[in-house]
Amino acid sequence: MRGRSDTMANSSAASVAHRLLPILDWAPGYRRDWLLPDVLAGLALWAVMVPEGMAYAGIVGVPPIMGLYTIVPALLAYALLGTSRQLVVGPDTATGLISAVTIGAIATQGTAEFNSLTSTLAVLIGFFFLSFGIMRMGWVASFIPTPVMRGFIEGLVYVTIIGQVPHLLGISGASGNFFTKLWHVLQHLPDASVAAVVTGILSLVAMLVLRHMAPAVPAALVVMVTATIVIGLLGGEATGVHVAGHLPSGLPHLTAPNLEISTLTELVPGALAIVLVGYAEALGAAKAAALQSGGKIDPNQELVAHGPANILSGLFGGFLVVGSLSKTSVATSAGARSQLANLVAAVFSFLTLIFLTPLFRNMPQPALAAIVIAAMLHLTKPSYLRELFVRSRWSFANCVIVILGELTLGVLQGIALGVVLSLLTLIYLASHPRGAELGQLPGTEAYRSVQRHPEAVTFPGLMIWGAGGDLFFASIGHISTALKAALAARPDVKRVLLDCAAVNFIDVSGGDELLGLINELQKMGISVGFVRMRDAVRDGMKRAGVEAIVGPGNFYDRATDGVRAWQQQADVG
Repeated sequence: MRGRSDTMANSSAASVAHRLLPILDWAPGYRRDWLLPDVLAGLALWAVMVPEGMAYAGIVGVPPIMGLYTIVPALLAYALLGTSRQLVVGPDTATGLISAVTIGAIATQGTAEFNSLTSTLAVLIGFFFLSFGIMRMGWVASFIPTPVMRGFIEGLVYVTIIGQVPHLLGISGASGNFFTKLWHVLQHLPDASVAAVVTGILSLVAMLVLRHMAPAVPAALVVMVTATIVIGLLGGEATGVHVAGHLPSGLPHLTAPNLEISTLTELVPGALAIVLVGYAEALGAAKAAALQSGGKIDPNQELVAHGPANILSGLFGGFLVVGSLSKTSVATSAGARSQLANLVAAVFSFLTLIFLTPLFRNMPQPALAAIVIAAMLHLTKPSYLRELFVRSRWSFANCVIVILGELTLGVLQGIALGVVLSLLTLIYLASHPRGAELGQLPGTEAYRSVQRHPEAVTFPGLMIWGAGGDLFFASIGHISTALKAALAARPDVKRVLLDCAAVNFIDVSGGDELLGLINELQKMGISVGFVRMRDAVRDGMKRAGVEAIVGPGNFYDRATDGVRAWQQQADVG
């Protein structure tokens, strides 16, 4: 007996360990023939993440070295804790800009305080990720519908590009919304540095050409190395091009986060926005990778995995990370089979920090701006907006409002506006179910809307009414009004069958209102029956007293049964 209990305890402990450390699931089954593809994919990731990490630091508003500090701890943490075999976590454009906006509201960019708060924000984001994962709140990503997310990304493309144009042209930047920054650029075009413009434009053209002509080549690494060498040979900063300058070598020191309550309170809104947007993006990337190469994704464990990835990044002087679709695509296209590819990329990024940072001394800022702009151009999908316009005007309007909100109000306000509009749309649709009179399709037992199917047969004295949605406080009034309007058009009706196939629940208000409607119809000489009702809904009707006044015999499993019962009653009558 004791042996059995010990075995059960060991089994339970092993199950918990596998749930908390998904690496224990794939590592024992690792195949030898995966090693070479994983190593090559890891090298490809390294070639992409090092230049992009330093370039995306410009979006976040921190020094390039912080981009390198971000990569290693994030890759290691996710490899241990993530459930996707190919997802890559790292610096991200969308959430990076939210970070810059959040910190920019309380600190000046370019100061030590700004950099420190950026790392603190990463720790706070990691805390929220971890907490939401423990509370199993993986459903939070559903609060950003695809059209809103697409609108957010489209708006982000324009906001990010206009923020990088001053670096590309060698002119001063400006704060404010998209149009303010655009006007500033136009005003200061005569001040543009020729050397910076040539460097930036050539770098951008090279990025676009390489991605189109040779997609397998790490364009960002090639452009950054080439531009750095050329500017270095021409004299570095003396050319009139702003360069990175000295980048410290070696590992970063542990950085204590700012835990002042007043500061954390100001960071919370931005942190929550980043968690919502970043998780939606990460989960989409993980699911896309799983569809392509197999494997299961645990949404709650993905939240957990993003926690330590961000916490460690912040503690080591980096900034926030999320799962990246673009970097995951690099890994999968390079043949990655497991998270070993991420570990290889982490090792080479670590070696870059130790030995290679002096090589980036003459790295030109316009080239980094070109890398960011090329990444943004790769994200934009104007064709999606055209398709959305055809498919749903509501969704298209939401998408456009998000874009305009970002351009005029700001990034955080734009995504918040999109989420609020989506929730309002959901509430409207739920409270306005599309009820309809139903008729029987000839030769079948199927019942459809008579408006959509004129051939559907109705029955004298009988109306079959499809409720169209749940019966709750916000919808029952609309359902009642629509049913009364339909009855007014058919004065011959003496019996109503309420088809509840689309009803999943009924609340107290819905039950009370339905009870009042039935009493009103009975006073008009119209009896009521119900068809295709779920057990849980019928239980709710019992508690509301509905079953008592219509009678248990007036509930039917099929619409046909309700029709036959009425026809028999009419024949008898």
